[in-house]
Amino acid sequence: MTSRIAMERISTQQASPEDAGHLADIRVAAMRPSLEALGRFDTDRARHRLLDGFCAGDTTLIKTDGLVAGFYVLRNRGDHLYLDHFYLSPDQQGKGIGRWIVETIKDKARSLGTPVRLMALRHSAANAFYLGAGFRALGSEGYDIHYQWGP
Repeated sequence: MTSRIAMERISTQQASPEDAGHLADIRVAAMRPSLEALGRFDTDRARHRLLDGFCAGDTTLIKTDGLVAGFYVLRNRGDHLYLDHFYLSPDQQGKGIGRWIVETIKDKARSLGTPVRLMALRHSAANAFYLGAGFRALGSEGYDIHYQWGP
């Protein structure tokens, strides 16, 4: 069983362009089980899904004890916040970090009066996570399920 982490051990900071390669590696490690289950795992494609649109200004590093544990990409689309990417290294999952980050994002959306939208891969453990965090499914398209939290 994975132990929970004390929230005071978590910090966030804006990413820099130099972080892109390491964050792509985290994405590959986090997505691998879900993509393999769908028969769609391809390391290069998984890396380029992040790298092709990487914007350090929209990307937040998640650190535990000063080390990068994951990241998220949150884009302000005017009428909503779009959580484009959110990944934790597999060894950092199940410790409450993801829940804490999602609550932080929801707080930001509340302050702006906008919903949060995202997509999750079908059959991924992320679906149960987002439903448990109060998101509702809006529909699906291809391999993805669209979710929204808030108004």
